[in-house]
Amino acid sequence: MSARRSSIFVSLAVIGCSAVVSVAERIDAPPQPQPRVVVKNQGFLPFAEAPINYRSAELDDPIARLEKRLDRGEVTLHHDLEHGYLRSVLDALHVPVSSQSLVFAKTSFQFPQINPANPRALYFNDDVYVGQVHNGKFLEFVSFDPKQGAIFYVIDERPSARPRFERAAVDCVQCHVASSTRGVPGVMLRSVFPKPSGYPAAGAKSFVTGQESPLNERWGGWYVTALRGAEVGMANATVANSEQPEQLNQPLVKNVSNLSGFLNTSPYLTGSSDIVALMVLAHQTQMHNLITQTTYRTRIALFTDSQRNKAQGLPAETISDKARKVFEDPAEQLVRYLLFTNEARLNAPVAGNTTFAQDFAARGPFDSRGRSLRQFDLQSRIFKYPCSYLIYSETFDAIPPPAKEFVYRRLFEVLSGKDQSPEFKTLSVEDRRAILEILVDTKPGLPPEWKQFVGQEKQSISQRTQPAR
Repeated sequence: MSARRSSIFVSLAVIGCSAVVSVAERIDAPPQPQPRVVVKNQGFLPFAEAPINYRSAELDDPIARLEKRLDRGEVTLHHDLEHGYLRSVLDALHVPVSSQSLVFAKTSFQFPQINPANPRALYFNDDVYVGQVHNGKFLEFVSFDPKQGAIFYVIDERPSARPRFERAAVDCVQCHVASSTRGVPGVMLRSVFPKPSGYPAAGAKSFVTGQESPLNERWGGWYVTALRGAEVGMANATVANSEQPEQLNQPLVKNVSNLSGFLNTSPYLTGSSDIVALMVLAHQTQMHNLITQTTYRTRIALFTDSQRNKAQGLPAETISDKARKVFEDPAEQLVRYLLFTNEARLNAPVAGNTTFAQDFAARGPFDSRGRSLRQFDLQSRIFKYPCSYLIYSETFDAIPPPAKEFVYRRLFEVLSGKDQSPEFKTLSVEDRRAILEILVDTKPGLPPEWKQFVGQEKQSISQRTQPAR
């Protein structure tokens, strides 16, 4: 890959894989099992050595599991002429079509085909991101392994008797292990000032989008559909004048519910790029990175301590103060992000134009009062109960015990009201109590003190509200 192309990918990487692939020769013959399409064992790969073993560790991410099911004949992927394997893959991975987002800034190794008239489609659930370029050669995937974080795959779009997911690690991590992913294999959203070609305007700013990003800095190079709430974003627009690259041709982009004025939407599964899906995506990508960062730093710190303990004859389980600081710092960041303490407030209510919000909220889990961390607010903030639904994820559960114990302790201090520090001032008493009660009802494996506290609180409230005799 040339230096020029690498710099493009670094500035534009959006849940994509800049993998270099060796494309098999086209064969006009009945479908055959496809040859391997990526080179997996050459080149520098961060975290390839112990204790992470990113290259060699056995994987248990959703794509790896699906590949095993394909090998056992338990599931079959079907190819159609219009969308290739996309529909079948989304069904097999339980990725909703309503999550579709369209990005026309040039990303992924298929960037020559991406432009405002031919955007890349992205789909996601809690654990998997799927990308397709219309008339592209490959589907692209990022699948989160509980221990290893983001794992990158492609699948050849040509019809095959046995389509195969191929891991594409070496070149992907050159862009997906960066400051924007917190230094671990991860994902990010970029917002850029795109030229009509889809390339970013030279010299213009770009932004990594997370839940803290102001809406007026989001979605440059993306299409966004909304019934309301997208008026001040950078979406649906390109640079008007190369001399002034940060001036878009639609300075105040109005809400758009139909993209037919921008492109032919018939090649896509839907004609939408829902604003609520994009807001969830902005939260989820950096939440994934924080979980992975905490896991990696803990594993590395414990590994370093274990070697020291062995050399010094100390008990194997001894954790030094230095090691604790190594993983407690990112764990604290995780707690704050998990509770949306740095969330950009909405200036006006937001409403999407698809069923994404309803589909997402319906997944629960729900507590005994019908409340869920997936329920939206969309008036002044994204969620009604500001605690990330990724607390239910396998990646969260796989955080090594010392760090997870720290996370649970800090969460309890905040949610019980013991920690009233300014960093958590956006959480009202009602927010804290509701989140605590929801988690006690719906999250297995919480420390016993959580349930005890909630029980005592309910008893105290009941006693205060009983009529005097």
